[in-house]
Amino acid sequence: TLRIGRRATLLPAAGARAYGMLYTVTHAELERLYTAPGLEQYRPEAVLAQPLEGAAIPALCYNLREAPQPHERNPDYAARLQRALGKLGFPLEYVASVS
Repeated sequence: TLRIGRRATLLPAAGARAYGMLYTVTHAELERLYTAPGLEQYRPEAVLAQPLEGAAIPALCYNLREAPQPHERNPDYAARLQRALGKLGFPLEYVASVS
């Protein structure tokens, strides 16, 4: 489940689904990216990503060490994310669920 507070993260939830994009990058590139100011709060988690077509593949998903509190909101970020997801052709029900 996607939770958006001051920052966004995924939270585990039985039966939940989150959409995203898969990229091929090196460990060195990931380290450079996630040591940038403001991103050091994220940590890698091993996941099995299920592409829309094909078999599941191992991937790293970067999530916050501590999830945003349930009352935290960032409507500006959520609106920008909805616009980007819509332009990229993500499923409409997923785009609408982002808040």
